[in-house]
Amino acid sequence: MRSGAVPVRLAGFVLAVAVAATGCSLELDGGGGGDSGGGPDGGARGAPGSAVAAVDELAVKGRAPRTGYDRDRFGSPWVDTDSNGCGTRDDILRRDLTGVRSGGGDPCRVMSGTLAKDPYSGRDVAFRRGASRVDIDHVVALSDAWQKGAAKWDRGKRVAFANDPLNLLAVGSRPNRAKGDGDTATWLPPNKAYRCAYVARQVAVKRKYRLWVTAPERSAMRRVLDGCPSESLPKGGNPTKAPQRYAR
Repeated sequence: MRSGAVPVRLAGFVLAVAVAATGCSLELDGGGGGDSGGGPDGGARGAPGSAVAAVDELAVKGRAPRTGYDRDRFGSPWVDTDSNGCGTRDDILRRDLTGVRSGGGDPCRVMSGTLAKDPYSGRDVAFRRGASRVDIDHVVALSDAWQKGAAKWDRGKRVAFANDPLNLLAVGSRPNRAKGDGDTATWLPPNKAYRCAYVARQVAVKRKYRLWVTAPERSAMRRVLDGCPSESLPKGGNPTKAPQRYAR
């Protein structure tokens, strides 16, 4: 043994005594603490206002039964909850399409246009009223919402949810119908370039309406958003309560 050297076992004992005496925690170089600033699944937590950070704010529960679900529970389709004189479907078409043409004597009625880069497929899709390959998708499906909190809402909140622009996108009909009522754990857009924005929007909607997520859904959200930690959380949309005329 060299002069002045401390046996390894004795060195460890001295270090442990020092830690206990000071009340400090020990962080080894490169290892970090037990949390290391990450989220519960070990991913980057993300900056405040980011979508990945907001995932941790969502309650996690099991999926409730679909019992009692019906589209009518969310009111008549595409009512004018923002009181601008146009139905929600035409509002979203006008927002998301290019080259929009109205007709039929109704300035609200979108007759044609182009979905330039369908977010779900990445392709351009032509819209023609009556023979459309464009759907208006509820990013968080109505039946998924029903099983994760909406069954307990009053009608006014359900109508608001079904017509909230934050939860609505014009998309190609083929991928949308493949999605069905899937959540992040069971379906993602084939267009990989849109997945971060898509999951961020689901997180924003569920956070706004205080819907819960399942454990697999939450893990899937984090897997996608950990790859784009700067993806911001979408904001806006309508109030979470529809006008009184739609509350019954």
